[in-house]
Amino acid sequence: MREAGVECRQRRRWRCTTDSNHGRTVAPNRLQLEFRVAEPNRVWVADLTAIWALQGWLYLAAVLDLHDRQLIGWAMAGHMRTELALEALNMAMGRRRPPRGLIHHSDRGSQYAAGEYRARLDEHDLLASMSRKGDCWDNAVMERFFGSLKSEWTNSQRVWVNRGQFHRPPSRQSSLARSCRHLPPTTFLSAKYLYK
Repeated sequence: MREAGVECRQRRRWRCTTDSNHGRTVAPNRLQLEFRVAEPNRVWVADLTAIWALQGWLYLAAVLDLHDRQLIGWAMAGHMRTELALEALNMAMGRRRPPRGLIHHSDRGSQYAAGEYRARLDEHDLLASMSRKGDCWDNAVMERFFGSLKSEWTNSQRVWVNRGQFHRPPSRQSSLARSCRHLPPTTFLSAKYLYK
């Protein structure tokens, strides 16, 4: 392996981002491990993750559409308060303008159970859905996205010196770009839905 220049990728530090020991209302699990969705804007999944840099932890909140697994909302900060999750949700809602009745699935974290977050979902008639306590399988698609992000992109960097480096990613050819015939994913998906 050494002669060929092949190295294994080591797992980075791990940090728990879910605080489910709170007295807030928990939504029922409406997703029930049903990860195949026929149309866009029917089911979104959301979660938070932590990324280590020498300057300290960077927290990423993200929202994915389960239909096409597209990242539709995200926010990054040096904290993991409710406003971080709200910022990602607001971006997703601004980009997709979800219909009433869309299922928004997350873990039971305090950010997603917070009154301000739940009020934002209610304001747009989105149905809150939360995983069972301690069950990562209920949010497996989001966990897989974060796992891929960390192993393929953040762990490829030896050391993240500061949080700003993560905000300015290096350009690189991705398998997604190749699979979309080098069109931006949104253009490719628009064409796909227009010409069924």
